[in-house]
Amino acid sequence: MKQFNYGAVGNCRTGALISERGSVDWLCMPDFDSPSVFGKLLDKDKGGSFSFLVDDNYMISQNYIEHTNILSTLFESEEGSFEVIDFMPRYKMLDFDYYLPPELYRMIRLKRGKPRFRIQYKPALDYARHKMRHEITSEYIKSFSISEKYDTIFLYSSLDYNKIISSEEILLTDDEFLLVSYNQKLIPIDLDRVDLEFQRTRVYWINWVNRSKKYTRYNSMMERSMLVLKLMSYQPTGAVLAALTTSLPESIGEVRNWDYRFCWLRDASMSIETLINVGHKSAAERFISFLSKILISKSDKFQIMYGIRGERVLTETELSHLSGYKNSPPVRIGNDAYRQKQNDSFGYLMNVIYQYYFHFKGTLAQIEDMFQVVKNIIRTVRQDWYKPDKGIWEIRGEEKHFVLSKIMCWVAFDRAVSIARLLNQDELADKWEKEANEIRKDVLTNGWKEEAGFFSQTYCNLELDSSLLLMEVYGFIEPNDPRYIKTVDAIYDRLMYNGLMFRYNNTDDFGIPSSAFTICTFWMVRALHVTGRKKEAEELFEQLLSYANHLGLFSEDLDFNTKSQLGNFPQAYSHLALINTAMLFGEEKSYSKFIRP
Repeated sequence: MKQFNYGAVGNCRTGALISERGSVDWLCMPDFDSPSVFGKLLDKDKGGSFSFLVDDNYMISQNYIEHTNILSTLFESEEGSFEVIDFMPRYKMLDFDYYLPPELYRMIRLKRGKPRFRIQYKPALDYARHKMRHEITSEYIKSFSISEKYDTIFLYSSLDYNKIISSEEILLTDDEFLLVSYNQKLIPIDLDRVDLEFQRTRVYWINWVNRSKKYTRYNSMMERSMLVLKLMSYQPTGAVLAALTTSLPESIGEVRNWDYRFCWLRDASMSIETLINVGHKSAAERFISFLSKILISKSDKFQIMYGIRGERVLTETELSHLSGYKNSPPVRIGNDAYRQKQNDSFGYLMNVIYQYYFHFKGTLAQIEDMFQVVKNIIRTVRQDWYKPDKGIWEIRGEEKHFVLSKIMCWVAFDRAVSIARLLNQDELADKWEKEANEIRKDVLTNGWKEEAGFFSQTYCNLELDSSLLLMEVYGFIEPNDPRYIKTVDAIYDRLMYNGLMFRYNNTDDFGIPSSAFTICTFWMVRALHVTGRKKEAEELFEQLLSYANHLGLFSEDLDFNTKSQLGNFPQAYSHLALINTAMLFGEEKSYSKFIRP
């Protein structure tokens, strides 16, 4: 079973993917959405990587340092062993700001004997668009594009720079280090400084995990998923990424390849809601701040997605010089879906805003600012809920009346009613409640197909869609409602294949989907559980957990037959769903309210 055998490290500014053999195959600098420095993931020949080469006698194993986003890769042989510890600095400063420079540390710790290795250092800046040159100085190696000498990257090391560049064999006799930095360092970099950065970063992650809720079952898998969601939050603005990568295909050899290094309101809202549920409310405050900044005036229109700094234009282009993951072009940067109408987005967003009001004590000005956002969302939903859209799956063809989109528009009104009641705005609440009831009636009339015995994907077809399982999650229908039970049974019968779920199996603008969308199987676990099929639910959950990679990470999709991972990686959708689903099977560990970490 082949998978994305990568570990993710990051500091909430950027992130890297490091293979199970210790090769950095994906790294963008200075930020998540910047051009790649190492991009072997998207072109094994041109993309660039940073790896350790050892002979076949070495056994290589990999794990995360417990409770952190710091990765350890251990190389062992009879002649000796060494450990490579990869991390990006992240810790709180004295002024309560965070230190998160665009740099990757690679600590090399001698474990025993005299191991040997070679380093292959091949940066390929700007998505490998140009050839590279290296300039060796006494302090660092400066690498830059031939056509753009100011586009640079710096490598600092305690090892001999000439041996690094020429990939000569190195005999390890002591601890060493490597540091890839987007900026030239203004302080001396030595082993003591590297260890200080490591210890500070380690303590930060341990403290963050310690503030998380703990559970009686599946706690370690939940914790890893929490760390993934945190890693993909962009500290400077509060935006949350859908994934760290672009153009990892949903199916090998097909063209469903997209750039996920952006902030979808839907995905981000789900991630934030999950982090709130496990005890991390500060992430919600930063995301709410992000919303406030992208909606500057009352007349601003919502998009379904934004750049991580709030950018509205996310022009999609293809990089034809890159072969793609396993020769699956095109490689895309940017995402044209920002133009789409996806009416379901507002329901998830309003659900998070409701929790903001419920959990946080903001200033009067903050509360009033956010209520303006609430009214803006309602105005948008009122204008659009009865119109066709692209739906949750971002269909790039004809717009349709997707049932889930209507349901989530109901959610937007329903949560707005609750917010208005909290703020003693009863007149508005009464008005919005009537509109919510109108949407609900419309869905029950047009979405429920009596002749088929289930809720359908759209008003005008009799197809099924896994996203319909969410109608119970968001309170549109009770789990014991016969209509929901029949819909769950129908979706299970027609969309479950080889133990995994199709999103849908009718033809879209690219044909019939050929891989399983991971979050949909998690949704089915919940649906089975709440409709009384609890043993089946737990068995399916255990089976799905076994498809994580060697470090407990999930991508967007899974191959139905081989169970190999596909799609962008690691995927926020998959990890938030893992956390929420695991809560069905375990209890939160309780501690005395007088005990503080």
